[in-house]
Amino acid sequence: MGREVRAFGPLKRARASRTAVIVLLLFAVLGSGCAQVSWVRVREVPANPLAGPLQLLSSSGPKPTERTLLLLRRYDLEDEVKSNSQDLLVKLHEIVKEEPSAEKLYSLSELAYLAGKRAEPVSRQRALEMHGLAVVNAYKYLFDNRFGLYRNPYDPEFRGACDLYNGALESTLRIIKKQGALVPGTTHTIHTANQTVEATIVLRGNGWRAEDFENFRFVSDYEIRNLQNQYHNFGLGVPLIAERKHHTNASPTERYYPPGMSFPVTAFMRVMPGRGRAGENHIAHLELYDPLNTAEISVEGRRVPLESDLTTPLAYALNTKQLRNLDSSTIGLLNPAKTEKMQGLYMLEPYQPGKIPVLMIHGIWSSPITWMEMFNDLRGAPEIRARYQFWFYLYPSGQPFWRSAAQLRQDLAEAREVIDPSRNQASLDQMVLVGHSMGGLVAELQTLESNNEFWNIVSDKPFELIKASAQAKQDLANTYFFHPNPSVKRVITIGTPFRGSTVANSTTRWLGSKLINLPQMIIRDRQELYKENKELLRTPNVIDVLTSIDSLAPDSPILPVMLESKPAPWVKHHNIVGKIPEKGFIGHVVGGSDGIVSYNSAHLDDVQSEIIVNADHSEINRHPLSVLEVHRVLLEHLAEIDAPPPSRLERLPWTASAKNRPGMPRDARGGGAAATLAAPPMTPLPLGTPQVAPANGPLP
Repeated sequence: MGREVRAFGPLKRARASRTAVIVLLLFAVLGSGCAQVSWVRVREVPANPLAGPLQLLSSSGPKPTERTLLLLRRYDLEDEVKSNSQDLLVKLHEIVKEEPSAEKLYSLSELAYLAGKRAEPVSRQRALEMHGLAVVNAYKYLFDNRFGLYRNPYDPEFRGACDLYNGALESTLRIIKKQGALVPGTTHTIHTANQTVEATIVLRGNGWRAEDFENFRFVSDYEIRNLQNQYHNFGLGVPLIAERKHHTNASPTERYYPPGMSFPVTAFMRVMPGRGRAGENHIAHLELYDPLNTAEISVEGRRVPLESDLTTPLAYALNTKQLRNLDSSTIGLLNPAKTEKMQGLYMLEPYQPGKIPVLMIHGIWSSPITWMEMFNDLRGAPEIRARYQFWFYLYPSGQPFWRSAAQLRQDLAEAREVIDPSRNQASLDQMVLVGHSMGGLVAELQTLESNNEFWNIVSDKPFELIKASAQAKQDLANTYFFHPNPSVKRVITIGTPFRGSTVANSTTRWLGSKLINLPQMIIRDRQELYKENKELLRTPNVIDVLTSIDSLAPDSPILPVMLESKPAPWVKHHNIVGKIPEKGFIGHVVGGSDGIVSYNSAHLDDVQSEIIVNADHSEINRHPLSVLEVHRVLLEHLAEIDAPPPSRLERLPWTASAKNRPGMPRDARGGGAAATLAAPPMTPLPLGTPQVAPANGPLP
């Protein structure tokens, strides 16, 4: 800190500028509050791929395509289109029965859909009949084995039939929803002049129950905002937004679902072969799929991709009042006590057994909302969502990061007991942590063995000599004595101040001490410790560090200890460093850093990989290159998990003489020979065991 006071010229002005920016931002937040982001807005007209081809929005009214008009001219029926004759569908239906063909089914489906659209403002029942007729005939066009040789997937008519199926099914579902009957387990009968369809709503390929659903909304009604990329997969089916319902017999994992949770669903109607003398009566299943688990289904022996949208349901959920309340970045910084009840693990999608958790940990003055861009992009990749599920950790970022790390340690142990008490889910032992800024330090502390090094920052006396209440002593033990989490196999840190940040200087630390309102329990325990143990505690010591801003100062006593500690040998570490290009005024002022964390502070030597991204501190975790790097690391993680076990020769212990042998394993930091692993292996605690010190002393 002394060198900072003696700095002159551009360096001094740069640091002063950074301090001024932080101070101004703090006062701006205090004066105006934290602006709420809007994630979706309702469209004036639902999105519909048929709007153009069928001129649905034209002032002259909907019209059939030229392909359908061509067919009608061949049978001298074109005039009946112009007069909107109700007899047209009956006549065309009779022609299909006598001379079945794919093109006739297509035209019949198209004309029925148009009739349904015309009927919607007049008769809901008539509209339901017509849309049901359109769905059945589009389904026959796509799957009737009689026309397999004549269907051409390269013909625009084929995609048009897919759009007709999807559009007519969505219109059918909208009518059923208006009737209050879009409920799993219910059966709906649709009558037309020539056929009857009995459709039962069923759940397929997921662990949902009927009572999990509060309501369904249509993706096509919404336009996303503030998420750069929309992940929409093309196929058959209707993408829906399912609003989760709170109910009394919830599963244990549902305690980690936030209020206001919504998730993607795709509706697909499977039409069974016709029954009766004319084969005009159909049994149908309206199947609801989870597109996170099911990307394609089998229909009549063919693989069919499901139409799905993963981004709009996420944006809709983020726009709800309940999830907006979780965006507690400012409250979590300035008043940690107010966010204690919200603290913990969150899942924004239903728990998926067998998938590997990726836990995302936000930084100072932030919340899980900071991860939404990366989450949306990663989940949009089929190879990622097939094997991973994403969890988020919310904590009060105004407190020192080692306190948050201790709480995360306990929360992860508790989650394992709740989710998998029998330890049957091997995927939970392949966890990946991703931490941004201070969240990277919280993540790193999950991989270290404390021994006595961290307690030595507080006192050079044995822990058992400390006098305090049982709760205060247990909190100390949780914070300064710990084992690495055996379930964490990989850590990705982004813009993390491993050596502190000069933004945490005398000015901002003073301001933080005035603005951050610490929980009374922390203050009370600190006062008790000093009163009862004044001669045992170092002066100064880490207990004097009360705020997260203090904990991130370059002279923070815990940072050197963390840097000197090696993570568990089963953990691999990847690092992403932000760096603003040194050009222009901003680049000149904050050159060599991301504006908050310097390159020297964020850089690590002994890691599996490290990349530099040209981005500022608040954007680096959502920058496309950072997302690509996390994507790469997750694929690398899968490749190592799926690799065949090593041969007997490869399992032989290596000696120091083998240090330079080609292909030999490297240690967890990627820097040294495997001979460094020859030391007695660590004995991790059983999974889910709270990693705390015994009541009478530190962990052995």
